[in-house]
Order: sequence, then C-alpha cells, then structure tokens
Amino acid sequence: MSKILLKGGRVVDPSQTLDGVRDVRLVDGIVAEVGADLDGSDDTRTVDCSGLVVTPGLIDVHVHLREPGEEHKETIESGARSAAAGGFTAVCAMPNTNPPIDDPAAVGYVAAQGRRAGAARVYPVGCISVGRAGERLALVGEMVEAGAVAITDDGNPVMDSGLMKLALQYAQTFGIPVADHPEDITLSARGHMNAGLMSTRLGLSGKPNASEDIHIVRDLLLAELTGGHIHLQHVSTRFGVESIRQAKARGVHVTAEASPHHLILTEEAVEGYRTDAKMNPPLRSPEDRAAVREGVADGTLDTIATDHAPHHYDEKEAAFADAPFGIVGLETALGLVLTHVVGEGVIDLPTMVERMSCHPARTFRLPGGSLASESAADVTVFDPIATWTVDPSAFVSKSRNTPFGGWKLKGRVRYTIVNGQVVFEQ
Repeated sequence: MSKILLKGGRVVDPSQTLDGVRDVRLVDGIVAEVGADLDGSDDTRTVDCSGLVVTPGLIDVHVHLREPGEEHKETIESGARSAAAGGFTAVCAMPNTNPPIDDPAAVGYVAAQGRRAGAARVYPVGCISVGRAGERLALVGEMVEAGAVAITDDGNPVMDSGLMKLALQYAQTFGIPVADHPEDITLSARGHMNAGLMSTRLGLSGKPNASEDIHIVRDLLLAELTGGHIHLQHVSTRFGVESIRQAKARGVHVTAEASPHHLILTEEAVEGYRTDAKMNPPLRSPEDRAAVREGVADGTLDTIATDHAPHHYDEKEAAFADAPFGIVGLETALGLVLTHVVGEGVIDLPTMVERMSCHPARTFRLPGGSLASESAADVTVFDPIATWTVDPSAFVSKSRNTPFGGWKLKGRVRYTIVNGQVVFEQ
C-alpha cells in the first residue's frame, strides 16, 4: 500500500468548509483522514507542508490534447504531464481531434492513453454530433459506456437548435452535461478578434459580442425547455454573464466557465498583431472583463477552466488573420489566478479552490474535488508566495503559445498527487 502523510499545511477544502492547518493522510489511493498532529508509520512518506497550501486536486474541464491527429502540437501523455506540472490532477479532453472523438472506440482510445500516461487523470469528452458536423446526434450512450463524461462539439458551435434540443434531452438519460461553445458563426465566422475600435484600428475583422450572446440565450432557453444540463464554455461577454445569472435565478440547470485569460487580459493584448493573444472567444473590452470577474466572484461562472489549446510555433508565426486561435494554459493557470484574481481581491483562496476543484468535480460528476474521508487521493500542494517567471521554453507541454511569457507570478505547485501517487514534484 502507498502511504503519504502531508504534515502541517493550510488545508483548504470548500467541500467541507475547511480552512486551517491540518495533516492529511493518504492510504492506498484514498483520503484516510484529515486532522491535527497525525502520526506517520515507518512505511509512510511524510511531506513537510509548513507554509504550503493543501487542496483537493485541481480539475480542468476544458483542455485540448490534440491526439489523435495533431501529435506535433500535444499528445495525451504530454498534456497529462503538463497538467500535473500545473497542479491539475484531472482534465477533460475535448473531442475536436482528427478524427473527432465521436464513437466509443475513439473514447476508449483517449481513456486508455490517459491511463498509460501515468500523470493527471484524463477524462474523454465525446462529440455531440457525428464528425462534429452538426447534423446527426453521435452515439451518446455508447460513448458514455466507454468512458465519456460529457458531450460537446467544442470549436464547432451547434447551430441546429433542434439538434441541441435533442442532445439536451438525450444526455439526461445518462446524467451528463452538454457543453457548448456559444458562438453564432453566421455573425462571426470571418472574425479574428473582438469587434470594436481596436479591430477597426488594426484593420482586422471582428467577432461581435452578439455572436456569443445570441447563442448563450438560445442554449439557456433550450435547457429551460428540456430540463437538460447545459454547460457554457469560456464565457466572455457582459450580456452573457447577466443572462446566465438570470437563468440560474429561474432554476435553469446551467453551469458555466471562465478562462484565466478572459479574467486577466483585454483586447489591448492584441496590439502589435500578437498572435499569442488570438483566441476564440476573443479577448474583449475592459467592461466585459469586469463582468466576467464579477461572474466568477458571485458564482454565476462557477468554474475556471483553461481552454488549453496548444499550437506549433510555425502556425502562430503566421500573419494574424492566418494564425489559429488558442493559447496553452495548464502550467500558468494557478499562478495567474493566484496573482491576478485572488491577489487583486476578486475572489479569496477558498473560492478559487471551489472554482478550480470542487465545482468542476460536481459539474462533470468526477472523482475528486474533496478531501473528505474515503475520497480519491487526488491532492494539489502549492506554495502561495513563491515567485517565478513564466518561461515558455521550460513548459512540459509540447507547445509554447502563450501571451504570458516573461510575466512574474506568485504561487507555485510543489506536489501533484493522483490516486495517492506523487506524479509531479517541484
């Protein structure tokens, strides 16, 4: 049996309303006990966590691992190791691969590759539609049986409202969320950044807020109609946040996520045609950023997810209009949120843990998200005051596309523990 005793750390576990100096004992893949002055036996690895924070393992419900089909950008193994280096004990892998993850065999492949990596847990997410074409519902039941924890056509918004209604109805049979990338592509398909004065000045076509807002309202109405669970991905607009807030007040079964880059950056980051700041949805106005921050603070946006989207150097070195959307995020998320969200008083540390661990586990019905007795021994241990400089060349990920290179951050992962095993140690 593996035994680890984490001694004297600040244990923050919102699932138990726990925040104080405690010891955590992990035995054979589960949390055995949390208490004061626990003793370790000779066969126990004791880790001094004085001055460190101990939390349920961080969970990222929105990552792109690129395998199969684009292994030059990322593989399931490199992505799982990158996640562990960032303090994440579990990730949900999006299905927009080549070929897409739209059948049980593909789901089984992702799950098996994730287990083989031996790092963060990898949970497959299946497609809503066959081939992500938005025309026919994929084999949802068979994919869930093979290990899918949700369905989405992420990257391809489901434009057919009838198909989205069917997906929301069908997914209820299996108790899984339907995640959607909210974007009306008839309004934004040719856009490369946020539509506004900045895009006009740079001579770039823009994606208006309305393209996201219309889709969010559509999804909320369908969730209300069907009773299904809609999970709205990477929300970035003021109107979108307020629409979700009102829908939650009406009792609509909706969860929603914000990405660290939308909490921290604005469209100003695109100045100089910086392709590493090109993402979808785009970085928006300061007013939108403020609304996203408020949404995370009050729980309207109940999950923080990275939307980790690796791309090869050559692809991002193209002209802005030709470069792909997306940035890597697994290894910078904790430091960015601690420094620029917690550190700026938007939320406190327990709320950060709720948004990055406890609530993601509940939303996608995953093991973890708690240090309660008998819970999975998935734990993140970090130094809340250690400072470091983001160096993309040092990433464990195969890709380096980040606008945060050179940023000085506070808060660094020391240990990532999955199933009672240390998978990353700083």
